[in-house]
Amino acid sequence: MGIFSQYVFRQAAGALLLILASLSGIVWIALALRSLNVVTSQGQDTLMLIRMTTLALPNLMAIIAPFSFLIAALHTLNRLNTDSELIVLTASGSTVWAAARPLLVLALLVSVFLGFVNHAAQPWSMRLLKDYLLQVRTDLLTQVIQPGRFSSPENGLMFHIRERSLNGELIGLVMHDTRDAAQAQTYLAERGVIVKQDGAAFLVMTGGHILRRAEAKEPAQIVAFDKYAVDLDRFEPQSGGAGELRPRERYLSELLNPDTSSAIYKSQPGQFRSELHERFANPLYPIAFAMIIIAFVGQARSTRSSRMESLVVAFLLAAGCRLAGLALTNLVTVNALYTPILYALPLSAMALSYLVIRRSEVQRAGPRIGDRIADGIARLTAMLTGSLARLRRAPVAP
Repeated sequence: MGIFSQYVFRQAAGALLLILASLSGIVWIALALRSLNVVTSQGQDTLMLIRMTTLALPNLMAIIAPFSFLIAALHTLNRLNTDSELIVLTASGSTVWAAARPLLVLALLVSVFLGFVNHAAQPWSMRLLKDYLLQVRTDLLTQVIQPGRFSSPENGLMFHIRERSLNGELIGLVMHDTRDAAQAQTYLAERGVIVKQDGAAFLVMTGGHILRRAEAKEPAQIVAFDKYAVDLDRFEPQSGGAGELRPRERYLSELLNPDTSSAIYKSQPGQFRSELHERFANPLYPIAFAMIIIAFVGQARSTRSSRMESLVVAFLLAAGCRLAGLALTNLVTVNALYTPILYALPLSAMALSYLVIRRSEVQRAGPRIGDRIADGIARLTAMLTGSLARLRRAPVAP
């Protein structure tokens, strides 16, 4: 890149990093406030809160990064136009691609970053976050619940223990579960212990009873057991396949060749398809955003009103294109026929933007050489015709 291209690249990259850090900070604060109960009611320290909220950021980076680039590119071109740098560049004979080239390079770098996040960082962070959630659920029973006190980790779920042994075993356990409005269940056990197996945690109770009541007027059903296990994953909403990896927690090879016998794949086959194609289609949007911005804001503008109109139109078109892509991702989950449209949307935006750029270049360049030659011949013919007419009207000397 030349001196001017390096200058534009530094301006756009600096704005991108600043905007990306700001948006990520806002999202992180929102996640921290939403997960504050990890510290207040589930007995975890602040370090665990920071870990869990930070690991959730890569999952949202696919939305944050393209829009950060969109805002940064719009700001950079508007600043170049406001400082009359684009006007000077145009007057010197340079084309719109002089300012577009560094933006396209930056868009390509953002696309590579998104590819890394989609295929490596996001699955890794989601898996680690799942391990931390398992640790929180386990610590809730082994550390947070105090003997002789009633503890409610969530609405409709209550725990009580008589005492805790030195090895962490829960003695005199009572668990009352009313989250299912159709059936209330109460578990009473002499002893309970937490067992971890295959990425899941279970509360294994020995020597107890289960009291079930479907309706208030009906008598309770009492079931005696010697040993009974409760899956602690039930403490969170599950969509099938408890303990298995969700589509976003899987790497590319696991999405390409999923285990067709798994429960989560049988219940959500469309989620695997949409997640796979979204990971490949998402990196196309920064390049599409760059082409849209170049088409509508890359030209030099002489008035402030025309610049503002171009900025608004470019932002709305780019944002509408991305929102349509998110809607298509949901449609791909339902029907595989929408999969080609998921790729055609950003590619069409690139192609149409390129046509707009080419049309603007032709209009700025003026008429073609053939048109200029024809115009010159027409003017010469008109001059000759006028000269002959004046000679005919001229008086003859005696």
